[in-house]
Amino acid sequence: MKNILAILLVIGLVLASCQPEEIEEVSPNIVLFLVDDMGWQDTSVPFWYKHTAFNDLYHTPNMERLAKEGMKFTQAYAAPVCSPSRVSLMTGMNAARHQVTNWTLRKDVIQPMEKNHETLLFPEWNVNGMSAVAGDPKAVHAMPLPQALHDVGYFTIHAGKAHLGAIGTPGENPLNLGFDINIAGHAAGAPGSYLGIENFGNNKIGKEDWAVPGLEKYHGKDIFLTEAITQEALIAMDSALSSQQPFFLYLSHYAIHTPIMKDKRYFQKYLEKGMDSTEAKYAAMIEGMDKSLGDIIKYTEQKNIEDNTIILFMSDNGGLSAHARGGVANTHNAPLSSGKGSMREGGIREPMLVKWPEMTKSESISTHQVIIEDFYPTILEMAGVDSLETIQKVDGQSFVSVLKGETYEGVRPLFWHYPNEWGAAGPGIGAASAVRKGDWKLIYYHADSSMELFNLKDDIGEINNLAEENSEKLRDLATSLTNHLKAVKAQMPRNKETGEFVPYPLALLIPIEE
Repeated sequence: MKNILAILLVIGLVLASCQPEEIEEVSPNIVLFLVDDMGWQDTSVPFWYKHTAFNDLYHTPNMERLAKEGMKFTQAYAAPVCSPSRVSLMTGMNAARHQVTNWTLRKDVIQPMEKNHETLLFPEWNVNGMSAVAGDPKAVHAMPLPQALHDVGYFTIHAGKAHLGAIGTPGENPLNLGFDINIAGHAAGAPGSYLGIENFGNNKIGKEDWAVPGLEKYHGKDIFLTEAITQEALIAMDSALSSQQPFFLYLSHYAIHTPIMKDKRYFQKYLEKGMDSTEAKYAAMIEGMDKSLGDIIKYTEQKNIEDNTIILFMSDNGGLSAHARGGVANTHNAPLSSGKGSMREGGIREPMLVKWPEMTKSESISTHQVIIEDFYPTILEMAGVDSLETIQKVDGQSFVSVLKGETYEGVRPLFWHYPNEWGAAGPGIGAASAVRKGDWKLIYYHADSSMELFNLKDDIGEINNLAEENSEKLRDLATSLTNHLKAVKAQMPRNKETGEFVPYPLALLIPIEE
């Protein structure tokens, strides 16, 4: 009997040892690949229902691969210019709330083109950008995304353009925002030069603020800035793997922002396509950016981490079209209207791709409407952050469920607010606020209080202004936009002649008779 009991005890111990233990989940590596000024059409990946002439013009095979292996978003949005988008990305806040509504550079100073506007007096927006430090004047205080990830064990890498805080403020240095490593990021939003042989703009008299910092090892070498940043990012990823921590790589390229310069690796092929010199340079910069994306994908394969690495691809605003390009201005994002700086679709609709192994279905396409502040809660959810006490009110909504194939019910409005002056001219460019609700979009212009109402499902080119013929829909969207602007305490310009604040759009509408 004792022997039988002993045998049973041994069997029980063996069975107990064979019970599956609770498996600790491994946090995914996350790569956020952000391109500067890349338009919806600046790629061989079609983000419309069909290929266009622009899709046939550019060559982005690695974007094509990412689209095949993940999900393509055809209705993804950002702000019309860079700093507002970047601060929304890092805080989860809508631009109207964080009030970094224009591009930043000089401490405590609004932009020169805002000082002498014909009809408007512009508000004292948060010209110093964002800060993780309380009390930093003219800056929004928030919990930065990389800090939140760092606090839960992520190795955080910044590579490329920062443009999150003005010169001489805490926000100009990514290391103050939760990044463990900063490669080439500072206050400026464009490089002094893309060429290593020109030291990326260093030693240019009078252009010191635009010189790309921290890449001295490449000075004097025949290398393009996009390639140098990529090489440094790969080295930083090695450091992350050595630390045995999951990593967050924010690869934020200066490309394809001006100055439009020749990446000679790809330039000649576009000249041979019949493009003028400026457009051939632009196309070469796009292909160089795509090569960087391919290098990151290849690295994850070589290190056997591709199955546990999420890659998100996005642009910070619409494609440049009002100036500095070849061809006819404000046509480079067709069929979308206008481009960077505009509230029209060409200024705010972006190319967006996401690959999340075992989560996103290959070659899937989503029409879900996403805006740049949604990346903040989405990435935190991807990283397994269940709850986070943030200083700021997070406006963004996670799109993790969309990536998993779940459907979204209801109509969610998206909002834009730009009480500023960009300086260029074109459709939809200038101080304005906008809302998209379902298929409908309202743009409200501050200078003359005019409104444009478009049905984007029927009119993606925003040709037919339906404001007069559809007064009920106009009022509906004006109500949503007004309520949002009031709720977030959005800043409004003043009329230069009267000194009065520009009214909210709803205040301008005559009540609809019952």
